[in-house]
Amino acid sequence: MEKSKNYKPFYAQVADKIIASLGAGTSPFQQPVRENGQPAFIKPINPTTGKGYSALNALALSLKGHEDPRWMTAEAARFAGYLVKKDSKGTMITFPKTSDIQAIRKPDGSKITDEAGVTQTKLVEFEKPEKGVAFLFNGSQIDKIEPLAEYLAKQNEGQTLSPIEKAEKLLKNSKAVIIDGGQEAYYDHKRDAIFMPEKDQFPSETAYYQVAIHQLAHWTGHESRQKRPMEGKFGSAEYAREEFRAAMAAMIIGGEIKLGHDFGPHKAYTGNWVKMLKEEPYEIARVAKDAQRIANTILGTGQKREVAQDKAATVSTALAKGDAIVYNNTIYNVLDKKGKTLDMEKADTGEKFKLKPTDALYGKLLEAKNNPVALQVAEVQKQEEGQQQTYSRGGR
Repeated sequence: MEKSKNYKPFYAQVADKIIASLGAGTSPFQQPVRENGQPAFIKPINPTTGKGYSALNALALSLKGHEDPRWMTAEAARFAGYLVKKDSKGTMITFPKTSDIQAIRKPDGSKITDEAGVTQTKLVEFEKPEKGVAFLFNGSQIDKIEPLAEYLAKQNEGQTLSPIEKAEKLLKNSKAVIIDGGQEAYYDHKRDAIFMPEKDQFPSETAYYQVAIHQLAHWTGHESRQKRPMEGKFGSAEYAREEFRAAMAAMIIGGEIKLGHDFGPHKAYTGNWVKMLKEEPYEIARVAKDAQRIANTILGTGQKREVAQDKAATVSTALAKGDAIVYNNTIYNVLDKKGKTLDMEKADTGEKFKLKPTDALYGKLLEAKNNPVALQVAEVQKQEEGQQQTYSRGGR
């Protein structure tokens, strides 16, 4: 089926929405706090896997304005015992698809089936990641799902650190040089140091850490770290681009640790951002990719240790009957186990196939079962590679 002449790639659709919201002054960058006092950007999450979504997808989801952070496909909702409400409209995201389960066919193209009439399948690994598309529904669009208040209460169980304490920990773990004093917050590229006014110069302690996280985002661009272009002068496209990266990264981090973010005096950059996206819509994908790298760098320092502690006593050495594992945006069900061979089902299509420990997919599913956080980071890195085509920083 041919695409409509009016069809726009995913990144262009997101760019158009950002342009419109920036022009109206309603973007999550410009209005970081909702009327109800809650952050405008909350980390989108799949409630069944606990996994988040990459920066570009998270931005697209947040632009919908839902207060519920939970997002999932209709198939995943149905598998979990939920039901998408009638007439609900899904929100598109994209992801890098590295493999697929395909039917085994005869030379004439017909499918090969077993004695029970079940189509026989095989795992096909792609040489290069292909673009996958999924449509997600927000928790507010789903019936029978756990009430949001109860879900959030469970998420907060065992949280010993406040958002401010988490931010302080990120700053400390980064080993960045931070010098308090002066009238402005900025990152000095030549000295590789962050300068911050004293805390009592900010309206709140939260505001201080929001600004500090933004400057820490700039700090990651140093040549000894991510080596980004940092020489742009105020008012230049390069300067505006770096501010866009840092603002998005700070928003992602603020959503992750529930600190929120502060847009500060960045209104001066929005005109450049709009111009940039109108001239080259794909720039939103580049900015989002860089923002994700920044967030991974800052969050990863503190999270690796915590992840290692959490998984210590629960590592599985094999897949087992009854397992339901999410991998590559698909739920794989282990229906039965006979000896070392597993009877598997791909939930989104209902296709059934055999799987052995020597198969490549087995290892990937076992990794996803044991450590979905590490797998998420790996998928983000693949996305960064797949999406690739072909500064002294000032201000708060």
